Amino acid sequence: MTRVAAFLHRRAGVRLSLLLSAPLAWLGLAYLGALAALFVTAFYSVDTFTGELTRTFTWVNFRDLVTGEVYRTIVLRSVGVALAVTVVDLVVAFPMAFAMAKLASPRSRRWLVIAVLTPLWASYLVKAYAWRVMLSSGGLLGWGFGLTATVLTLAYLWLPYMILPIYAGLERLPGSLLEAAGDLGARSWRVFRTIVWPLTFPAVIAGSIFTFSLSLGDYIAVKIVGGRSQLIGNVVYDNIGAANNLPFAAAVATVPVVVMLGYLAAVRRTGALENL
Repeated sequence: MTRVAAFLHRRAGVRLSLLLSAPLAWLGLAYLGALAALFVTAFYSVDTFTGELTRTFTWVNFRDLVTGEVYRTIVLRSVGVALAVTVVDLVVAFPMAFAMAKLASPRSRRWLVIAVLTPLWASYLVKAYAWRVMLSSGGLLGWGFGLTATVLTLAYLWLPYMILPIYAGLERLPGSLLEAAGDLGARSWRVFRTIVWPLTFPAVIAGSIFTFSLSLGDYIAVKIVGGRSQLIGNVVYDNIGAANNLPFAAAVATVPVVVMLGYLAAVRRTGALENL
């Protein structure tokens, strides 16, 4: 044991590998394994007579997904909702995070962070149905039932995931830069455009990854407040349940994965991921 301990003490890389072995194994088996099973199942089909899964390679699910106009509309609607949620959260979160990081006292910051995290402790369904009460006919915001209600509900649900990364980015921003810009006569908008925004852009990207991906795959909120509107998640859910077509559900589920890979590739070209 003494020799082993001495060896591990000298080999920092070996210690790190041993520490990471369990979480990496879990990632490989539970997450990547599930994704692999998803992609494989997407190339299967269902026997129309027996309803049994046919494990024969076929492109029919992806062909139906690409050629079906209704599915193209649902994909575009889902991406649009996810983008709208991200923009709404960014507009609301940035001034809140700035006030927390640069205007509040150190003691107040801790309480403000707790206040931001508090809604995450409540049930998803409770919050979604609370918005349904406000957005339904006769409610406080009865005019918004439908896709508008879906965007508002999802923006509220995922807002903390945008506030916290931006707050962390702004907290690292040296106050001396803002003071120097003010001393040199720069107006508020120019300070924001040339100093604050470029230095916090990686944090904005981090928050947008959360809000965009969570909104893109959500199916519960649109069921509760979205009226007859459908998103990608609803198509997946319906094909797993009522339609009993797991292969087509798997094919549809690959769409958010592909969209997110494209989004990550796009933001990687900006260099934001390297600065997170």
